[in-house]
Amino acid sequence: MVEIKPFRAYRPRKDLAKRVASLPYDVLSSDEARRLAHDNSFSFYHINKPEIDLPEETDPYSPEVYTKGMENFKEFVSDGVLLRDEAPCFYIYRQRMGNHIQTGIVAGASVEEYNKGLIKKHELTRPDKEDDRVRHIKRLEVQVGPVFLTYYSSSDINEIVNRICKREPEYNFESDDGIEHILWVVSDSETIDEIRTAFSKVPYLYVADGHHRSASASRIDCKRFLTVTFPHDQMCIMAYNRVVKDLNGMSVDEFLNRVKEEFVVRDTSESSPVKPKSFGMFLDGKWYCVEPKQGTYDASDPVNALDVAILQNNLLSPILGIKNPRLDKRIDFVGGIRGTDELERRVEDGWAVAFCCYPTSIEELMNVADAGLLMPPKSTWFEPKLRSGLFVMGLDEE
Repeated sequence: MVEIKPFRAYRPRKDLAKRVASLPYDVLSSDEARRLAHDNSFSFYHINKPEIDLPEETDPYSPEVYTKGMENFKEFVSDGVLLRDEAPCFYIYRQRMGNHIQTGIVAGASVEEYNKGLIKKHELTRPDKEDDRVRHIKRLEVQVGPVFLTYYSSSDINEIVNRICKREPEYNFESDDGIEHILWVVSDSETIDEIRTAFSKVPYLYVADGHHRSASASRIDCKRFLTVTFPHDQMCIMAYNRVVKDLNGMSVDEFLNRVKEEFVVRDTSESSPVKPKSFGMFLDGKWYCVEPKQGTYDASDPVNALDVAILQNNLLSPILGIKNPRLDKRIDFVGGIRGTDELERRVEDGWAVAFCCYPTSIEELMNVADAGLLMPPKSTWFEPKLRSGLFVMGLDEE
């Protein structure tokens, strides 16, 4: 069973919440963050992408970047941009993207439970990215980026959350990308106890997004890490698509013939697959529907039966020679939020072939985690992205 705790968040002044909130540090480049924050001194990019306030040639992993982030955070606090709650609270964070609504609980999750496997992982992490977050957390002495957790939906928790959401929210704004963000503060002891009791009946939590943030928190001297936890049936996972630079020395016809040995290939007017175990392939100005032949993968294997694993094991590796997609520069990954037009654009700009995948389901993710296995890299793209800056956790939280 898991334990989550309330904490004393640093939060934006109510009238500044929209201007403070930023995308996660790892979904945009330094140049993109610099452009978005250039006329907004309250943007949280000054804290989670602090290289934007240093010369453009600055190495984003240099010590002065973390020092600048610390200075900016202290300035936000001293200027009253960020205020710290006087007593520990839970926070309810709702996001609305079109017709999709997800409502999660902001809390401190247990580092000890993460280390024991009660908070389950499904991805490998890269040491260099962990090191970056460790240095950032240690220098600022706060955790600024929430880890996106999920759990099997609970009617007891849903009832508590729905009741809270009938209250007047603390923040309610629409970000520039059209996503609505609503936050409630839960400060009364009775409701806090209800939430903690309800979660004590949840056997496991699962890291949906933010593996590097959770792994880095486990490496430093703190007991809690910053999380937003959503029920599994509110998750929106989009495809994580692939583009490949060349056809591994083959002509278009030679490549198609090789693919047809393992897959059923047909012309299509649809760019996105309409069912699992099928792919859209954009090649030489045309879309194809590509489906694996019977017996070419183990349907009982929770990892190798994933669509992205079938694509990797049966096509990208043996045919295109992409043996290590984590390191091979001939492959790139495109989040589904960018749409299939982006895949066409990349091919028109010189990449050889693009693949549109069917989205991995949250149940597939949890099955992999329950089996103690790892998913292939770039298997899931979650939307909407959690905003940073709406709640920050100090390292002194117990």
